[in-house]
Amino acid sequence: MSLTEKQYAPKAVVARKDFQSLLDALLSQKYEISGPVVRDNAVVYDRISQTEDLPIGWIDRQNHGTYHLSRNKKKSLFGCINGSHTWKKFLYPMEKLVLEARRDGKKIELQELPNEEPRQALIGVRSCDLHALQILDKVLIEGPYADLSYSRRRKNLFIVAVNCSRASGNCFCVSMDTGPKATSGFDLALTEVIDDDNHYFVCETGSESGLAILKQIPHHEASVEELAAADKAIQNAVSRMGRSLKTDQLPEMLQRNFDNPEWEKVGQRCLSCGNCTMVCPTCFCTTMEDRTDLSGQVMQRWRKIDSCHTVEFSYIHGGSIRSSGMSRYRQWMMHKLAYWPEQFGTFGCVGCGRCISWCPVGIDITEEARTIENSE
Repeated sequence: MSLTEKQYAPKAVVARKDFQSLLDALLSQKYEISGPVVRDNAVVYDRISQTEDLPIGWIDRQNHGTYHLSRNKKKSLFGCINGSHTWKKFLYPMEKLVLEARRDGKKIELQELPNEEPRQALIGVRSCDLHALQILDKVLIEGPYADLSYSRRRKNLFIVAVNCSRASGNCFCVSMDTGPKATSGFDLALTEVIDDDNHYFVCETGSESGLAILKQIPHHEASVEELAAADKAIQNAVSRMGRSLKTDQLPEMLQRNFDNPEWEKVGQRCLSCGNCTMVCPTCFCTTMEDRTDLSGQVMQRWRKIDSCHTVEFSYIHGGSIRSSGMSRYRQWMMHKLAYWPEQFGTFGCVGCGRCISWCPVGIDITEEARTIENSE
């Protein structure tokens, strides 16, 4: 249940030494906690239970087709912005069993699948990713064909957001009006402040559940100076955006340029690997795969994440309607920036920059939009 503005508790301060009490409070409520961890030289999202699981003292450096971690003397808990994972995987798994049937003699019986979903707590969700979840809500809950599993997982979700105090080289959330400060969609929102010998989190509550958890954590009401330090940290991220995108009249501009020769140029660079769709926090396209065991007694139907960059994705009897890499890249970018506003009333891009970092050839969606506009 969301709090109204008048019900908001005063902003509180939680000391770094008491951060574990937040995790303990969530564990006591039987939440499965997930957060950022370092694995294989990148930040990914996985199960955590203690503060030491977080990427303490690490920061990420991102640019066109590049991502690497380096040590930070400040020992921040949330110095890394994002990696190749998105929070979507906890709500909309890459692979999910949707139907199972078993042969019993001459009969075929459908098996009942479990419909209980875990209580999950996500720690360290950035504002851009909060907006991404809200976009997925429009598609998967508010649309004509609601995804019941996603809906159940969403209702069981507790979100601890973290406001950004730095931006990666590929962030452009300011352009998309999606960050760097979380304004809604969270239970608790933290701003990490490291100042001289002080290390603390300014905490804002966004729901009754968040307020109940905060009451279990040692804290004190934030002072004017502590609030100012938190605001300064967020403004640092605002002033250091790595990318920008002109969104005024962007859908109209792209629609006018559907046959622009620049599409062919980017299509020649694109490898059709699908990385951009795999790391995107709002992509939701799937395919269905039927599997039968060797005995022929059990059949399963699995929903699997798919990509519009594959030839098979647009296959209709007789062939693919998007047979070229150019047409598939154009479809992806047009969907994010031109078609999505018509369908759902918002852009399908939240400015997280993941697609730029994890593209093997460093294709930059902001640069491609600018190139097409300048070529008119």
